[in-house]
Amino acid sequence: MQPLKIYKDLQMFFAISAAITIWTLLYIYDHPNLGITWGFQRPLLFISIIFIQPILEELLFRGALQGWLINQPWASTTWLHISLANLMTSMLFSLLHIFAHPPLISALVFIPSLIFGHFRDRYHGWLIPSISLHIFYNLGYFFLYPPS
Repeated sequence: MQPLKIYKDLQMFFAISAAITIWTLLYIYDHPNLGITWGFQRPLLFISIIFIQPILEELLFRGALQGWLINQPWASTTWLHISLANLMTSMLFSLLHIFAHPPLISALVFIPSLIFGHFRDRYHGWLIPSISLHIFYNLGYFFLYPPS
């Protein structure tokens, strides 16, 4: 898949739509006060959570770890378009979120992680789609649940 065709990728549309659907369901379920202003009140934290952390996490997990694993013959097998490399990377990614989030949220990080990994594999190691999705997912989540 050519990098410039990402805007025509139907799967990318569904990944973005899934994020919006999840945010809507979380809002309906939990009724949080939207924390839209926290980004203006704490701009360095906003930049870190919304941009820097997703970029670094994608470079480390999808770029380095998943990139290394996908080159191992045993980890390149796929099931339903999910590589074993993606599955293993996503499990570790979710597990490490336990240090910053409650256990349920850490476990739920697994699903977006699989999505980010899928786009890393789909675009043959090009990380812009997974980085963009990660930023987009973080943006919605942290507007619903601002950091304290």
